[in-house]
Amino acid sequence: MGEVHRLLTPQVAFGLQAAGRLMTEVFAPWVQDLALLVESVEPARPPGALPDWQPGATVRLPFSKKICSDGAVVCSQALMALADTAMVIACSAAWNGYRPMSTIDQTTHFLRPVNFDVVADARVVRIGRNTSFGRVMLLHAADKRPVGMVASAYSML
Repeated sequence: MGEVHRLLTPQVAFGLQAAGRLMTEVFAPWVQDLALLVESVEPARPPGALPDWQPGATVRLPFSKKICSDGAVVCSQALMALADTAMVIACSAAWNGYRPMSTIDQTTHFLRPVNFDVVADARVVRIGRNTSFGRVMLLHAADKRPVGMVASAYSML
C-alpha cells in the first residue's frame, strides 16, 4: 500500500532545502556574498490559488552598506543579481529540480532608490524545453511597495 501511495502521490522534491543547496553549490561566490535568503518556494499550485497562479520563489536581499553606491542606496548590480537568482530558483521550482541555464535577456526597471531590505517575488511566465521566461517584482520588504520590475529569459544548457 505504501509503495502504491508513493507512486500515485506527486513528489515535490524542490523546496526550501533544495533552494538552499543551490545558493551554496551553484551560484558564484560574489552572489553568495550578497547573503540572499530564500523565503519561499512554490513548485505546485497551493490550495485556493488564483487562476493566474505561476510557480515561483521569493528571495530577500538584506540591506548592507557593502552593496550600496556611495554608501547610501543599494546598487543596481545587486538588485539585478537578486532578480536573476530568484528566477533561477523559480525555474527550478517549476521543473521540480535544478537544470543548468544561462540568462539570455534581463530587462530591469528601477522605480525608486533602495536603502532597506528588498524581496524579489519571481514567477515563471512560460517554461519550455529550451527557453524559459519569467517576471520578478522587487518589493520593499516591510511595506511591499514596488521598487523595481524585471522581465527575463533563460536558455537551458
